[in-house]
Amino acid sequence: MKFTDGYWMVREGMHPLHPAEAYDVWSDERTMTVYAPTAPIRRRGDTLNRPVVTITYSSPMPDVIRVRIDNHVGGGRPGPRFAVADEAPPVKVEVDEAAGVLTSGSLSVRVDREHWRVDFLHDGEVLTSSPHKGTGVVTSDDGRRYVHEQLTLGVGERVFGLGERFGPFVKNGQSIDIWNADGGTSSEQAYKNVPFFLSDAGYGVLVDHPGRVSFEVASEIVTRTQFSVEGESLEYLVIGGPEPKDVLRRYTALTGRPPRVPAWSFGLWLSTSFTTDYDEATVTSFIDGMAERGLPLSVFHFDCFWMRELNWCDFEWDPRTFPDPEGMLARLKARGLRVCVWINPYIAQRSPLFAEAAAAGYLVRRPDGSVWQWDLWQAGMGLVDFTNPAASAWYTAQLDRLLDMGVDAFKTDFGERIPTDVVWHDGSDPERMHNYYAQAYNKAVFDLLVERRGEGEAVLFARAATAGGQQMPVHWGGDCWSSFEAMAESLRGGLSLALSGFGYWSHDIGGFEGTPDPEVFKRWLAFGLLSSHSRLHGSTSYRVPWAFDEEAVDVARTFTHLKMRLMPYLARVAEEAHTDGLPMMRPMLLEFPQDPGAAGVDTQYMLGDALLVAPVLRPGGRAQYYVPEGTWTHLLTGAQVSGPRWVRDEHDVLSLPLLVRPGTVVPLGARVDGPEYDWADGVLLRVVEPEDGAEVEVVVPRGGSGVPAARFRVAREGASVRVTATAAPAAWSVQVTSGGRTGDVVAAASGADELTVDLA
Repeated sequence: MKFTDGYWMVREGMHPLHPAEAYDVWSDERTMTVYAPTAPIRRRGDTLNRPVVTITYSSPMPDVIRVRIDNHVGGGRPGPRFAVADEAPPVKVEVDEAAGVLTSGSLSVRVDREHWRVDFLHDGEVLTSSPHKGTGVVTSDDGRRYVHEQLTLGVGERVFGLGERFGPFVKNGQSIDIWNADGGTSSEQAYKNVPFFLSDAGYGVLVDHPGRVSFEVASEIVTRTQFSVEGESLEYLVIGGPEPKDVLRRYTALTGRPPRVPAWSFGLWLSTSFTTDYDEATVTSFIDGMAERGLPLSVFHFDCFWMRELNWCDFEWDPRTFPDPEGMLARLKARGLRVCVWINPYIAQRSPLFAEAAAAGYLVRRPDGSVWQWDLWQAGMGLVDFTNPAASAWYTAQLDRLLDMGVDAFKTDFGERIPTDVVWHDGSDPERMHNYYAQAYNKAVFDLLVERRGEGEAVLFARAATAGGQQMPVHWGGDCWSSFEAMAESLRGGLSLALSGFGYWSHDIGGFEGTPDPEVFKRWLAFGLLSSHSRLHGSTSYRVPWAFDEEAVDVARTFTHLKMRLMPYLARVAEEAHTDGLPMMRPMLLEFPQDPGAAGVDTQYMLGDALLVAPVLRPGGRAQYYVPEGTWTHLLTGAQVSGPRWVRDEHDVLSLPLLVRPGTVVPLGARVDGPEYDWADGVLLRVVEPEDGAEVEVVVPRGGSGVPAARFRVAREGASVRVTATAAPAAWSVQVTSGGRTGDVVAAASGADELTVDLA
C-alpha cells in the first residue's frame, strides 16, 4: 500500500517514523543488531518519548542476509511461518564508529551509523540500498500499525516474479498485493502469490510473511521497490546472485526444491472437462478415440462431477453415472492409463461427511464456536482445518480409499477463498493463514501420495500456492478464457511463476472458459505440449481434438509424438528442477542475463537450456520472436536464423518457432507411444552448430530402468565431431548441423562406445 501523497507529502491519516541514525550496534557471532531512534540523539533528554526501531541482521546460508525490523516486540511471532532453511553459516561482523558490516559469503550488509543508509553489497559492489526514509513504521488514524521497507532500483533495473501474475511480466510500475484469490487469469488477482521478487541487477528478495504483503514496484517512488505488512514487525531476506540462476538456486535452497515427478506425468492428460455430461461410456469413447487416431494418452482425469452434485466433497463416485467405479478404474489401468480425480478442501452441508467433520472439530470455526459456512461454490460448505492434525488425517483417509481403488493423482483445486473472520485449531493468525492455507492443503495430499506411491511417484495438479509451494508439484494456471489473448496471459503467468521458484507448470490446453476457435485450439496444442506438463481440459465443452476438426487431430498427434521423443532431453531438464531449483520452462532472462533484449520478453521461453519455444499467439500463423546471439536451427525444419534480432515469420499449424541453441545437443528418443521407456535405447543426438574445440556432455537417463544413465561426450575437433559414450545403449546415433548443413544420421554399431562424424 502507499503511505505517501506524491514525493513530498504524507498520505492523509498516515503517521510514519523513520530511523535517523544507528545509535547502537551490537553484535555476536551470528547477528548484528542496530538500535535506530527515529530522531537524532544529541543529548540525554533526546532518549525520552522517542520510538526506537530495532533492526537485526543475520544469515541463514551463505550469500543470503536476513533483516528483521521491529517496532514493538511484545506481540510475539504468530504463526504460521514459512519453512525457511537456516544453515547457521559463519558470518563476519565488523563494527566501528562509521558503520556496522555483516558479511555472509560474498554478500554484505553495511549500516551507516551517522546518516541512515543501509547498503547490500556483492563482492564490495552495491546491489541495492535502503536509503533515508526507506525503513518506516507507520501508525494510521484508525489505529492500524504498519512496517515498510524500500530498496533502491538502479537505472534500467527490472523486477520479476511475485508469483503467477498474468499482467505485465516486468513488474516495474505495478502495485501488487500478495493475497490469493480465485480471480481467473485476466486481472491483477492471482491464485499463486509469492512474496519473492528477482531483480536483473543480481539479487532477489523474499519477504518472510505468509499473509498480505503489499508491493509498490517503482510505483510509489519510481526509483524504489517498497514492501509493507500490517503489524509491528517485518522480515525479509536479500539473496545474492550474481546471475538470476544463482538467485533461484539459493531461493529454492531456502524454501524447498521441487521433487522428482513420475515419468508418466509428462505424457498427455485428458479430462472429462467440468460441466459436460459424462459416464463410463463417454470416458471409454474418448480413450478409444485417442487410440484410434494414434494419440498417446498417459492420464485420464475425472473432474468435479465424478461425485454427486451438491455433495462436494464426499469422495464417493456418483452411483448414477459410475455404478462400478472399482471395475472402471481397473479397466482404465489395464489400458496403461493413470487416473486423476478432482478434489477440493470444502465439505458441502449435504455431504454425509459434513456432520461427521463438524462434530469432530475438523472444520474451521468462527470466534463464537460455530462452524464457518457459506454458499459460494457449494451450498452451506465448511472448510477443513488442516492446522488440526486429526482433521488432516481424517481428510487424507478419505483419499486413501480412492488410492486403494486405483486412483494415482489428485487435482487439488481451490484453496484461495480462505476467510479471515475465523479461529484456527492451532491458534494461527487468520490473516497469515489466508495464503498459507494452500500450502497446508497441498502438503497433506502430497505427503499421502509420497507415503502410498513413494518418492518420485507423487504428483498433484494444484491451483493455489505460495512460497514453498514448489515442493508439491505440479501446478496449473487456473481458469483462463479460450482466446489468443488468454493464451498469452497464461504464458506470462507461467513465466512469473518460474521466476518465483516453481519448476513445473501447466495450463488448460485450449483455455478453460468457452470453446476455442479451432485455430486457437491448434496453436494452444503446440504450446501445451511444449510445456512441462500437458492437459486437455475445459469448462462447458470437451477438449478431444476431433471435436474441432481433423486437422486438430494431426496437430495433437504431431506435438504429442514430439514431446515423447523429447523425453531424454526433458528428463535431464526435470532433474535440474529437482537438484538446482531451475524451472523447466525458463524466461529468457535466466539463459541470457547479459542480453538486454531478452530480459523482458514474455511471449516465448526456453524449454531447458537448449530449446527456444515461441508459441504462435496471433491468427493466421503470424509469429514474432526474439533470437539471441548466434545461429539457431529450427528443430522441425532445419532452417536457420541468426541473432540477436527480432524475427517475424509465418507457420502452419504443424509448426511454430522451435529453435535449437547453437553449441548444444538435443537427445531425441526412439519412441512416440508414451513417456515411459528406456530413453537412451535408440537415442539420436542432434548436435547443432558445435564450436571447434568445444566439448559438451550429454546425460540420458534410462527412464527408471535401474540401469545407469548413458553419458555422451561430444567434442568438435576441426572438421569432425567425435562422440564417446559411457554406459552406451545397444543402439544410438548422431546427426550434426554445422555451417547451416544438416548431415545424414550416423548410427553407432551395436555396443559401440565411440563414433566420429566427418563434417566435410
